Amino acid sequence: MARELVAVEARTPVLREYQPGPVRPGTVRVVAEFGAAKHGTEMMGYRGEAIFNTHRYDRELRMLVPKEPDQVASRGFPLPLGNIVVGRVDAVGEGVEGFSVGDRVYGHLPLRDVQVAPVERLAPLPADMSPEAAVCTDPVDAALAMRDAHVRVGDRVAIFGLGAIGLFAVQLCKLSGAELVIAADPVPHRRELAQRLGADMVLDPTHGDVGLEIHQHTGKLGADVSLEVSGNSRALHQAIRSTKYSGTVAVIAAYGKTASQLNLGDEFHWNAINLISCRTVSLPLRDYGWDHERIVGLAETLLRTGRLKHDGIVDPIVPFEETPDAYRMIDADSSTSVKLGVRFG
Repeated sequence: MARELVAVEARTPVLREYQPGPVRPGTVRVVAEFGAAKHGTEMMGYRGEAIFNTHRYDRELRMLVPKEPDQVASRGFPLPLGNIVVGRVDAVGEGVEGFSVGDRVYGHLPLRDVQVAPVERLAPLPADMSPEAAVCTDPVDAALAMRDAHVRVGDRVAIFGLGAIGLFAVQLCKLSGAELVIAADPVPHRRELAQRLGADMVLDPTHGDVGLEIHQHTGKLGADVSLEVSGNSRALHQAIRSTKYSGTVAVIAAYGKTASQLNLGDEFHWNAINLISCRTVSLPLRDYGWDHERIVGLAETLLRTGRLKHDGIVDPIVPFEETPDAYRMIDADSSTSVKLGVRFG
């Protein structure tokens, strides 16, 4: 019998047995080797705080609308946990092309040791790409939303939040030609990792006035572009304070609760700040000729070729049997992990 990691209710992760089901046409069975969690939006669902517990996104209206009462009752539980799985194909359904038994694949799948998945959710794992790099395609995909902020050669950029997405955003801004990248996060380990990955300066937002420090370090001008990647409204407020007059603040993070520490009567009002929401899976993308497939392809290429470094980002790595405790640990203290990796077998 296969096993899966699920939250049976808010903040209650368990490993349980389940039946993967038959290998139908258009599907393959995958035996997992490695996987990873998604600490931002996934943890909102894990805690029972996701907006999609009570609302759904209407694609015609392009608005969130309330769910019917019977849909709200379960609040999304039981909830499969996990984000990306790397594994090996051990059975192929009728009509499947491009996948054979023994192929290594990866894709957005829950943490299960064996599962049957439609082929459109899977991609071949390149021979020169490690499982640790493969599970980082999602944070790189999300970090590539920084393209909407138009970071250019010579820019000074401030990045708030150094989880996996923020750490890749640091590298992407340097690749885009930013002259100065200042990274802020309260966790010392994440600041040290940001410096190893290319940040020119790191700041602890729990000590001192980050916005003032950034203005002083840029000749009183402020950052040309600030990226908010933490999902914390205090960080968004500081990102606005850190940005130059008529500069851009790009929000990549999702907010699970109201932004109670954001004051739009302060620098946002006085300094004509351009505040934009950036997301690579809200289609169509702003930039003609770019779609999500192209973004994901670029993420894979940058990781596979080593232009983006993932060393230290997938941390800690735990056996599948220990994932319930790992999720509880992350929930209690997010500073204990950057991106949780899971090893099967």
